[in-house]
Amino acid sequence: MNSMKGTYIAHVREKDRAVQSLEEHLFNTAALSRKFAEKIGLGAMGELQGLLHDIGKFSADFQAYLSSAEGLVDQNCDEYVDAEQLRGKIDHSTAGAQFAWSNFNHSTTVPFLTAQILALSLASHHSGLIDCLAPDGADVFTKRIEKSIKKTHFDEVTEKIPPKVKDRIGSLVQEPELTIECKKLFSSLMKTEKSKNPSKAMERSNFMIGLTLRFLFSCLIDADRTDTADFEKQWLPQTRQAGRYVPWNLLVQRFEKSLASFENYDPISEARRKVSEECWQAAGQPKGYFTLTVPTGGGKTLASLRFALNHALNSDSSARKIDRIIYIIPYTSIIDQNAQVAREILEPPEERNMIVLESHSNLSGERESWKNRLLSENWDAPIVFTTSVQFLETLFAGGTKSVRRMHQLAHSILIFDEIQTLPIRTVHMFCNALNFLVEHCGASAVLCTATQPLLHRVNPALGSLNLGKENEIVQDVPALFETFRRVKVYNKTIPVGYTDEEIVCLALEQQKNFQTCLVVVNTTGMARRLYRLLSALFPNTVHLSASMCPAHRREVLARIRRSLGEDPQSPLVCVSTQVIEAGVDVDFGCVIRCLAGMDSIAQAGGRCNRHGKRDIGHVLIINPREDPIDRLIDIKVGRDETKLMLLELKNENLEPADFLSPSIMSRYFERYFFKRASEMAYPVAKHRNDTLLNMLSLNTYAAGCYLSHGNTPQIPLKQSFGSAASIFSALDATTRGVLVPYGDGAETIAELCGDIYEPSRISALLHKAQQFSVNVYPNILEKLVKANAVYELNGLEVWALREEYYSLEFGLSDEAITGLRMEVH
Repeated sequence: MNSMKGTYIAHVREKDRAVQSLEEHLFNTAALSRKFAEKIGLGAMGELQGLLHDIGKFSADFQAYLSSAEGLVDQNCDEYVDAEQLRGKIDHSTAGAQFAWSNFNHSTTVPFLTAQILALSLASHHSGLIDCLAPDGADVFTKRIEKSIKKTHFDEVTEKIPPKVKDRIGSLVQEPELTIECKKLFSSLMKTEKSKNPSKAMERSNFMIGLTLRFLFSCLIDADRTDTADFEKQWLPQTRQAGRYVPWNLLVQRFEKSLASFENYDPISEARRKVSEECWQAAGQPKGYFTLTVPTGGGKTLASLRFALNHALNSDSSARKIDRIIYIIPYTSIIDQNAQVAREILEPPEERNMIVLESHSNLSGERESWKNRLLSENWDAPIVFTTSVQFLETLFAGGTKSVRRMHQLAHSILIFDEIQTLPIRTVHMFCNALNFLVEHCGASAVLCTATQPLLHRVNPALGSLNLGKENEIVQDVPALFETFRRVKVYNKTIPVGYTDEEIVCLALEQQKNFQTCLVVVNTTGMARRLYRLLSALFPNTVHLSASMCPAHRREVLARIRRSLGEDPQSPLVCVSTQVIEAGVDVDFGCVIRCLAGMDSIAQAGGRCNRHGKRDIGHVLIINPREDPIDRLIDIKVGRDETKLMLLELKNENLEPADFLSPSIMSRYFERYFFKRASEMAYPVAKHRNDTLLNMLSLNTYAAGCYLSHGNTPQIPLKQSFGSAASIFSALDATTRGVLVPYGDGAETIAELCGDIYEPSRISALLHKAQQFSVNVYPNILEKLVKANAVYELNGLEVWALREEYYSLEFGLSDEAITGLRMEVH
């Protein structure tokens, strides 16, 4: 106890040295955690973990450490300790876990399981979820729970818990509400999995119990971090909506009014209107799964938004309404444009930034600070645009930064744009997680694409989606694709492959024939090589890649659209990586696509004759002689399967216009998924012959090791949560955002380097910074650090790039740029 204040301290505010009492923090966190956990019927568990999470701070050791660290006691005082030496060494997380573990009956399944879930959440709230069993079979959980009470201060802190806190904890533990909640959810999980597919139902149920733990952990992390940040920054609660959103009926009115103003009556616009009407009609159906299979250029963004808004409105009268709409998009390159479309329709000036939230930055790391907490979005908005990577990290990544958003997925409409881009190794984990969210958390899911990846036909024993024809929003998909038939696809591959010079000649030839030509390649290196060759011969050549920040790509795309929008189109050649394939509204006369998966070819084809202004557009498939994609497994396997299908289709004398039909695409995915079935459970062969799916369910390999050492089962959950999270990566390697000095980015970096404590500026700066970031892989970041090409911004754990490493032609470079500047018109 701090003798100066006469109270137990939770936090000390930096600005005015005000103290938040530990009792206040526990009650505040408990109230928020209960509110979040009530979404899935576990409010009592949510409240209890909030009350218990910091009881370890009642110890004299921790109070002395905190008082000393904050300068609340004089160095000559007996209570003073060397706080720097003790930082991170006083355990305040385990006492709450020990309390939860010791206060539930271990002889009955549900209370025993409840005790372990609570204990895991509490023990993990500063580290990320810990292992139950380590991969080698070591019982990490029991070792943590049996940690010496001298080190956890268990006896001391349980004596010091204030009466009001102790009474509420006691009532929650003793009343049956908590175990009734758990029994209801656990029974539902098991019953659902047995009814769908009895084979491996126990494995899938354990996976979902793990997700239940993660959901509760999310509630605790968000509640704890929110209350801490609100105390530190008193202005912060006023910036948070906390679920008090503009009502759905008003947003629907705004959308329908905007829709009525569209006056195009050409055949393509009429077809898009029909898709939109079908989405409106389907919105009245109960919550669940939906597929929206629409050709590229079919208006999926607006149509799916219309569905979601009306589906949310119709759910207002149900037992549990929809809280938010979350768009999950594969590439940051199209988030800003899609979010802007929604913002222009739904956000009048007086409600700016109250309706649409863009959340796609991975600028900051996991280090704890109030600034870090501000950088970590918890998706508190009615409409959120985020990336597939952030969605998957919310469900499976380690630490505490991503997981705090998970509870916001409950009672949401999840719209997956371009679902075919789902990383193959995450397929079964994704399917199980989505089943959990839809069947047990009140969410609806919409899978949008022109090329549905057959997630209902993967191995159901390991986890698949329960989809059928009745889930499709579009009533006649083949007829719709026939309406949108705008291109012919030609196989122009040759035995030896095309040299860079031959690709350049082909692109210039097609530009002469069609006025505009898009060349889509598989790697950034090839895009740069072709751009250099083409721009030397044809001045109206532009380049697009993920090495360019969103603001940079937006400027280049604006230039492209201006050129393509002229009648007739101005001469133009664009060389791009895959960033142009998903949702980018451009309309070229011809597209040349380097050999890749058929879904990628279909997406590239969607940038050709997109609005049907020509009789027909041409898509040419070519095979580069030098295309180093062996490490890009998804592209490589897709390319190889496409090669085989091209031979088959040639023998079948398929018409070029039929190449992108739904039936052909289904054939491709059947072959592609069959080829990669062994990869879909996220293999971890580098570590041992195991999968993340198994590590997060029954964890049979670790359990076997545990038993082989002569141990007997003591704990119901055996998952290696922490180890699995450390292995998990949504991409082949985890990327990190780096701020770049493009355009206003230089000014943004300068402001972030200075005093950003003013509440009127900080939120705007952090969101603005997302437009000037480039995601880089660890090896590239390491190279940039060694070259002194990046520097860390003051206290933000954010990297910024030096100007000489950013090209106005290519974007971020790992080598200093000289003579590569150009004007952006």
